[in-house]
This record gives sequence, structure tokens and C-alpha cells, in this order.
Amino acid sequence: MIKTRRKQGGAVIVTVALALLLLLGFMGLALDFGHLFVIRTELQTSMDSCALAAAQEMDGQPDSLTRGTNAGITAGNLNAVDMQSASWSGKARVSAADIAFLDQNYVATATVADVRFVRCRHTQAGTATRLLHTLSVLPGSPAYAGTMNVSASAIATLAPSQSTCPVPLALRPKLNGTKPDYGFTPGEWVTLLSTSAFTNGQIGWANLDGSSNAAETAAELGGHCGTRVGDQLGTPGVQSSVIDNWNARFGIYKNNSGPNIDHPDFTGAVYTDKTWTLGRNALGDFLQKRQSFETCWTGISTVAACETKTGISLNSFKTLATPGSNGELRQYGANRRLVAVPVVDGAMKVVDFACMLLLQPIPSPFSNSNDVKLEYVGSASVRGSPCTTNGLPGGTAGPLVPVLVR
Repeated sequence: MIKTRRKQGGAVIVTVALALLLLLGFMGLALDFGHLFVIRTELQTSMDSCALAAAQEMDGQPDSLTRGTNAGITAGNLNAVDMQSASWSGKARVSAADIAFLDQNYVATATVADVRFVRCRHTQAGTATRLLHTLSVLPGSPAYAGTMNVSASAIATLAPSQSTCPVPLALRPKLNGTKPDYGFTPGEWVTLLSTSAFTNGQIGWANLDGSSNAAETAAELGGHCGTRVGDQLGTPGVQSSVIDNWNARFGIYKNNSGPNIDHPDFTGAVYTDKTWTLGRNALGDFLQKRQSFETCWTGISTVAACETKTGISLNSFKTLATPGSNGELRQYGANRRLVAVPVVDGAMKVVDFACMLLLQPIPSPFSNSNDVKLEYVGSASVRGSPCTTNGLPGGTAGPLVPVLVR
């Protein structure tokens, strides 16, 4: 009897040891797959952001693929991966190789006119499994690797919106002007008045929420979504509170800001009677300067030099975003000067959206005579409009907005 009990006691130890190994394996599965699931979720968010940002630049312009790639890289890398690791645990982050532009058949293409979709796809390689590989010690178990790869992808396109995110301005049609251009000619320069009194063929400041509060205008210039055809806009005029956000779009800053805080466009090129004597059709040159990420003007590197070149006083502004392929305009740039502007009727109700190019920074010090000009590009609702924007997809005739399709 004694010998039998000793054998049974030894068997229990072996059984417990095997059970502990099995429990350790399940613990490894839970911890490692939980970790991998978090990485997969974070990576999917990164890819969604990448695809949406890149799709927003698909406007059919010659530099759209370059801008789309840069925007996708920037947006994708802003979403940290691997438990929100700022360095992505030291692994490769989103690069141009992860972004592809696709035609209507989802085949990769570099022909701008054929692009209909953008795909972002990235693999977080070599993610440590920590405990999962310990299962390999169990008899008969396969050899589990100490690392695993995690992948995610997203595909986005442009589709009409039911509401959109325009700037707090309003464009009045010319007398007897009708859709789609309301009497304007693409390339025409139109005056944005600093007062609330504007009439046919002019632009005025207009609160998208229908109020007349100047502080609301500044807030909406920083971003306001939900504007629809039929909305009633307000007429606040404009105050100095709008100047910082407006001029940041040109990469022009006071000391308390910068391109990493208030993002500029990809170029700060300023078009005035001194820099562009033609007085119209600046869009083509603007798009070329975007491709080389030029500042205020070619060769300009200081605010003082920008003032001399353009004839615009920028008294309280001290710095320019740096140009070039390694500069701040490329690193932090976005589509910030081609904007959707509500077209309104005589009662200040939205009837449509126009695409317009911001030509000039607002002078400083600010006064009620600081009128600036924008260039009329065309309807914001047609395919190929450079004024892709943000908004709620699902409409039939609104400005085109980026939307995930896969």
C-alpha cells in the first residue's frame, strides 16, 4: 500500500506541472493576442487616417499624388501604434511605399486622371509575443515564433457630401448669375471685404451658425462642419481675431505659434499686384509652388523680405514656415488654401458651394480696410475640383469628401 501511495503522489506532481504549463500557455495566448489585438486596432486607425487624408488630395491636379502621399504619411504617423508608442516601438512607420493610388478597377496607377481610390497598407513587423512562444516547450507542440507581424489596410475615395466644412465666408452671385459659376469666370480675382456690407459679385465674412458674433467667426475659421444647402448664415463683418488662423495658412506666424500647431498649406506663395501682375489665373503657379514647397515667394526666407516682395504689412508676425523638401511646409502642410465657400442668395441662405483660392494674408496691424482677394476656381461640387473638403458623406450634390470604402 505504501508503494502505491508514493506512485500516486508522484503522478499528482506531474499532473500539476503539466496543468501549470497549460495554464501558462493560455495566459500567454490571452496576453499576447490581447497585445496583438490592440496593435491591430491602433494600426487600423492609422491606416484609416492615412487613406482619408490622402483621398482628400485627389483633386485631379498634377501634384495631387505627391500631396496625397505626404498627407497620408503625416496623418498615418500621427496615430501611434503599439500601446500608443510615439516611436512605434522603434519599428518602421508609414512611408510612401505603404500608399498606392488605384483606378476604378482597384489597379495601381500613377496616371492622375485615372485615380479613383487610395489604399494605405502597412505591416508592423517583428512584434514580440513574449509568452506565446513558450508553448513550444509542450510535448508535441509546434515551434511558435518569438515575434509576429501585424497588418492593416484601408481604401478611401471621394464622394458627394450631405454637409460640409467650408470657411466662414459667403459669395454673392453676380447680377443674373446662375449655376454652376453664378456669373464668375474661373481664374477671376474676387474681393473679400472686411466689413459686413457686401453685394453682388463680392465675398463677405459669414458665420456658419447664423450668428453675428465676431468671436464665432474666428472659431469657425479653425474648423466648422455641418453646413448644408438651405442653411441661414450670419453677417458679422470681421475682427482681428481671424488674422492668426488666416495667416497661418500661408505659413506666417507670431512667436506664440508655429506650423506644428497651426498647420500651413504646402506653400505660402502670396499673390498680389506686385508678385502677380496678371491679376488673375494664379492657380497653376500656386500648384507648381506647392510641389516645391515654396514659402512667401521664391528665395524669400523672412517676414521682412515677404513684406517687401508682396507689399503687405505683417507688423506683428515674426516667422515663416521653412520651405523645401525637408522643410516645415512639407512636414506639416495640408490643403488649407483651396477652400469651399458657401454661395448665398439675397437672404444669406446657402444655395451652393464654390471653390476658391486664398491669395493673400491679412495685413497687420488689422483695420476695417484690410480687404484681401481670393481667386474663383469653380464649383466645389464637380469631380476634379481641387477643393476637396471634410464633411458628412452620403449626399448627392455636395462638395466631394473623403470616405472609406474598404
